[in-house]
Amino acid sequence: MISPNSKDSSGQLAQGFKPRHVTMLSIAGIIGAGLFVGSGHAIAAAGPAVLLAYLFSGLLVVLVMRMLGEMAVANPDTGSFSTYADQAIGRWAGFTIGWLYWWFWVLVIPIEALAAGHVLHQWFPQVDAWLFALLSIIALVVTNLFSVSKYGEFEFWFAMAKVVAIIGFIGVGFAVLMGWLPDREVSGLSGLMAEHGGFAPNGLSAVVGAFITIMFSFIGTEAVTIAAAESNDPARNIAKATRSVIWRIGVFYLLSIFVVISVVPWNDPLLASVGSYQRALEIMNIPHAKFMVDVVVLIAVASCMNSSIYIASRMLYSLGRRGDAPKVLKVTSSEGVPRAAVIASTVLGAAITVWSYVMPAGLFEFLLASSGAIALLVYLAIAVSQLRMRRVLRQRNVELTFRMWLFPWLTWAVIVFICAALAVMMITPQHRTEVTTTLGLALAISFIGLVTSRHPAQAARVTSAG
Repeated sequence: MISPNSKDSSGQLAQGFKPRHVTMLSIAGIIGAGLFVGSGHAIAAAGPAVLLAYLFSGLLVVLVMRMLGEMAVANPDTGSFSTYADQAIGRWAGFTIGWLYWWFWVLVIPIEALAAGHVLHQWFPQVDAWLFALLSIIALVVTNLFSVSKYGEFEFWFAMAKVVAIIGFIGVGFAVLMGWLPDREVSGLSGLMAEHGGFAPNGLSAVVGAFITIMFSFIGTEAVTIAAAESNDPARNIAKATRSVIWRIGVFYLLSIFVVISVVPWNDPLLASVGSYQRALEIMNIPHAKFMVDVVVLIAVASCMNSSIYIASRMLYSLGRRGDAPKVLKVTSSEGVPRAAVIASTVLGAAITVWSYVMPAGLFEFLLASSGAIALLVYLAIAVSQLRMRRVLRQRNVELTFRMWLFPWLTWAVIVFICAALAVMMITPQHRTEVTTTLGLALAISFIGLVTSRHPAQAARVTSAG
């Protein structure tokens, strides 16, 4: 690594993140528009039992982060779990999971840009939504092109705004539930369950479906191990972020969703269409609820787009460093920024954004489906890597200062659980396309990885990159 102020274009990243940047990234990295809007679909599907889906999703993320933390503290690397899969499972695994993860975040760029364009078009209807979407991408790629500290500073304030919004929402919600605010009465969770079909009105199968939906909103937690590699003390920052994931999920997801389902009946017809936060604020008679939520959603999608460009570019850079992507992608600027990787990821994301307005709807949905199960595949790769990496680290006499709990039993439990979740997706009609498309893409990339890793020229590039 190089220092924040050094000028070097040798292919090394700059250690430009300050401790407060990494801290705030770790706190708010999992907070996206999916919480503010998308959670309404999960609640409408599962009812109050959606809390179980969030609880199990959160538990899975906590365990996966603990496993990833063990490897990342011992060996911080910008490629993170892709690099560890390469070392613990094989080159084809690191190649596959790295390209899948890059593809996921490239697709997040148009998803969030389209959401931003929709909000801005509502405010300024004379400007087309696609133009707003494209301009938002251009504006945010600028923050990623100059220095990592610029990205960190923007993301710090984006994250701060999201944290303040959620804490404010939870505070207002509990005040209303406790009857502390005049002229604002809600029945509370017990009343809603009694009047609208109980805790699990649609059965446990709906909870399983909600779990699969929720997992999409949790992906990104692991990205702090990528970002921490560009800080002055990556091992310490990774350990700190990993330990804090429990209370982050507890406060930001479980508490806020508890407030929503205590205020809004799960079968409220407007819940899925306007979003969980907006509907809850409307029922609590909070003035300008839609405008406030739109502002927060705009900040959240800007933050997610900003992070998507950063994460995609760093994974592409790591693939380039390991010889699994063109050499130009591992080149860095004098500020230690992989600009070619940033531009390549952003151009593809922007192109898909524009194409989404002209391509057949089925094609865009197919592209989105190809990323539907990537979160679970990434978590599975992390679990298998940690299972095998423990032995590798011991052989290297690496002292483990941060360990997975109850190894190897919890690691095996996570592997079995993820495989079961993928099997359930396969037999569930509404998720079958996602898992089959994603697995098909993964198999194709794995085949390419197996072929290229055996090529002598590729092996030479890998040796020189390492």
